[in-house]
Amino acid sequence: MARQIDIWDRYSQEENLDKKKEIKKVIIEEYINLVKIIAGKLYNYYASNIEYDDLMSYGVIGLIDAIDKYDPSKNIKFETYASIRIRGSIIDQIRNLDWIPRSIRQKSKILKDANEALESKLGREASYQEIAKYLGKSEQEVLTLIDETSVYNILSIEDDFNESFKIQLKDESIESSPEDLTVYNDTIKELQRTIGELNEREQLIINLYYYEGLTYKEIGEILNISESRVSQIHSKAISKMRKQFQH
Repeated sequence: MARQIDIWDRYSQEENLDKKKEIKKVIIEEYINLVKIIAGKLYNYYASNIEYDDLMSYGVIGLIDAIDKYDPSKNIKFETYASIRIRGSIIDQIRNLDWIPRSIRQKSKILKDANEALESKLGREASYQEIAKYLGKSEQEVLTLIDETSVYNILSIEDDFNESFKIQLKDESIESSPEDLTVYNDTIKELQRTIGELNEREQLIINLYYYEGLTYKEIGEILNISESRVSQIHSKAISKMRKQFQH
């Protein structure tokens, strides 16, 4: 801890540009594993569309941005701040690439519309079997649809989150003022509350899938349930979270 404080003091106080670059290099080397971890987890979602090295590059940009903008006096751990910047940088670059095919967007809309229509009719969440019947598809076809659109869902739900709570992890957010920091902290608490409202198994699957980077098959093996059952629980959890973000 003392070393961390010392290096940030040195970095903020150093006026010689060459020496400042050397200190920044040390910080980058110390936290490059954080970029690897975040890029690795996100690569599980985007592997068929983007190279791991590209995600690493985007993440390093976020790490450098975090180093330049980090303010130790705000009592936020650098790892926490940098994680947000790194992940945000990667997600922003992926959005800018706009690689998600129109067909995936259309499929996601079909599932969303079916879910909403059935929920309105039934007064509860629809099962994937009911969605299959509604769409005139087999249960396996619906499970495949859910799997194919899962990448789009995570981008979409983050957009809903940002729009709902008016928080953007850009220059104007957590470093600009104590008021912005309060808004940021409130937003994180709201996200935690929303996840906390999921049942225990839904929370576990969300954490294992999005934060630990496991596949449906791997999660199924851990929980001793089928891959299709994992997919069903995941879809239901995402639906619940999206509704909370849109309120």
